[in-house]
Amino acid sequence: MAERSRTRGLVAALLTASLMPLNSTMIAVAIPDIARDVGQDPATVTQALVATYLIAAIALQSPGGKLGDRLGHWRIFTAGQLVIAVGAVVGFVAPSLTLLAISRILIAVGGAVIVPATVALLRTELPADRRGRAFGTFGAVMALAAALGPIVGGGLVDAFGWESLFLANLPVLAVSAVLAAGVAHPVAKARAASFDWLGSGLLTAALIVLVVGAQRSDAPTAILLVTAGVVALVPFAWWERRAPDPVVAFSLFASRPFLAGTVLIGLNNVVMYALLFELPLVLESRFDQGARETGQLLLFLLLAMVVTSLLAGRLADRTGARVLAVTGSVLSIVAIAMMLASDFTSPGDVRVPLAVLGVGLGMAGPAAQTASLSAVSATQSGMAAGLGSTVRYLGGVIGIAILGRVLDLTDGREAILTEHRLALSIFLATLMAGLACAAVLPGRRALSRLSG
Repeated sequence: MAERSRTRGLVAALLTASLMPLNSTMIAVAIPDIARDVGQDPATVTQALVATYLIAAIALQSPGGKLGDRLGHWRIFTAGQLVIAVGAVVGFVAPSLTLLAISRILIAVGGAVIVPATVALLRTELPADRRGRAFGTFGAVMALAAALGPIVGGGLVDAFGWESLFLANLPVLAVSAVLAAGVAHPVAKARAASFDWLGSGLLTAALIVLVVGAQRSDAPTAILLVTAGVVALVPFAWWERRAPDPVVAFSLFASRPFLAGTVLIGLNNVVMYALLFELPLVLESRFDQGARETGQLLLFLLLAMVVTSLLAGRLADRTGARVLAVTGSVLSIVAIAMMLASDFTSPGDVRVPLAVLGVGLGMAGPAAQTASLSAVSATQSGMAAGLGSTVRYLGGVIGIAILGRVLDLTDGREAILTEHRLALSIFLATLMAGLACAAVLPGRRALSRLSG
């Protein structure tokens, strides 16, 4: 019975964690309707509802993971569910853009504690020989939720209006709550030191400035903000080395598997997110291709990644992390090289490379996640999961920022092709750096020792 109850609880955690990427992408289709109803231009609405969500999601993952370590991951998971539910209700009844923005921030805050808690629970609740498949399932669920977001969002908006996007969270939360009912919520061991509020505040402020700077289109302001964000990390690092119970223990980075696995995930996300934004823009500019046709092409990437993640998770338990991560990284490099070598005379030229890239990313992700989380103690699993999630989202922000500097859609079709190849060259270099990280991940025996 205990095993069955734990399995139900982990399924509930995965289901709730999927709301974070789902809410991230499904709002995009509703921006024009929301802008019209609140009397604001779409750019303002995008900043209020999309940018704030992204910033909150990135900035609060590490403090959220640390709270799980201190209070217990099941307890913080339940608290996150309640915060999302409140945010969903506020968004459904909100009469103004300000309240809609508050609603989105609340949903992001709930997700920022639930995602690290879910990853930490997979680490602490499962035996070592089942973690790989669990992390593979986690990666597949999160990728699938992000991919389904625009499709689900479009159907809901057409049938019930944009308000339904907020209310749609409640049935998922209700099913999750039923599944998690009866799961024991052990209380974490009390700690003498108080929560590291100062460190959390310094980290949050630095990340907010960095993300805002990376999103700015004007280079001088972007450079100024990014520099300010990096400088703001200095007092954070100084304090964390002296804090009794830091929100980020720098000793984690002394672990090669944790550091390499976390960086690999971030580098792969640089490429994946940038490509998801870049290809639709290039295909529309070069071939006048519509959103539906582009979406069908991107499915080659997303479906290959989802299916491979499920399989790779099981293989990681048998082969260790290094073989899978290296193989996946090599396949990803091959996929981008295929795109670079292509004449790009038709949209269909990207089908096979996208499928190969999806297989590569799907293989590397679970391996990197398994290695990085197995290398930390159970008492630091929330902190490690929060750091990993932060780096994952930062990778996406950096990828889109690079794209904004490289791609100019006002140029002619030939110039766009040149810029497309420049972007691919940057992606290729990024994946090669990822391959270096994959090469130092532990093999099967070393991973078994870490997991033990």
